[in-house]
Amino acid sequence: MTELKSHNGYYLWHYLPSTPAAVIFCILFIIATVAHLWRLCKTRAWFCLAFTIGAFFEVIGFGARAAAHNRTDALMPYIIQNLFILLPPALFAASIYMTLGRIINAVNGGHLSIIRPTWLTKIFVGGDVFSFMVQGGGGGMMAGGDQSKVKLGQNMILGGLGIQLLMFGLFWLTAVLFHLKIRKNPTTESYTIDAKWEQYLGMLYMVSALIMIRSIFRVAEYVMGNDGYLLMNEWPLYVFDATLMFGVTVLFYWRHPGALTAAKIHDAERVQLESMSSKA
Repeated sequence: MTELKSHNGYYLWHYLPSTPAAVIFCILFIIATVAHLWRLCKTRAWFCLAFTIGAFFEVIGFGARAAAHNRTDALMPYIIQNLFILLPPALFAASIYMTLGRIINAVNGGHLSIIRPTWLTKIFVGGDVFSFMVQGGGGGMMAGGDQSKVKLGQNMILGGLGIQLLMFGLFWLTAVLFHLKIRKNPTTESYTIDAKWEQYLGMLYMVSALIMIRSIFRVAEYVMGNDGYLLMNEWPLYVFDATLMFGVTVLFYWRHPGALTAAKIHDAERVQLESMSSKA
């Protein structure tokens, strides 16, 4: 019978990680990764590469978690699962932020955005990269087994998650204000573009909400500490992290922004052809 083992007298795990649960989500994220990779190659929407990498990170994370069931005293599986499950939302966010800029450009609504599209990506993706680096550094410290650095690692992760929540809050505000303004002052492109751009905005609202809920869960997890209920039990991770993040991959595939880019190109070609026909 498998038993919980300590690493140099310190228990990395507070429970035996479930192999079936980890394998199920590993398979789900493999499907998500393949689907997004196929969509990425088909649409050539390369700004979605970060999203695809994030889904692949989830595969690695849950694969390591499955392997850790019989190796709860091994440091490497713990480090891998900790980092590769913690970081994907930051990668998802990068593509989500860039999608809003492309929606605004597709409907020619740059003048209606509180942040110019050229700056929107720089601001939000820059903040996201900083959040990614802070969380990664904190996760590395926590997983290193040095108890003197665990508290610092926790604080770094909390800081990174706080940055992520702040950026998503600003992102929501930017998206909602733009949505309200363009409804009051619609552009010609908002009527003529083939893609249903409001559905893409709706998708961004939904995936952002899921990532924010997950980030709030992670903040609560680290605030409560190693002896808190959330870290002492496994089910919250699968309910408030794994399930929500898989939902993000499904929603982003449902309204993949690569199709929006394709529609914009199609519209531009159509306008060009109509112009040539009228001159002829």
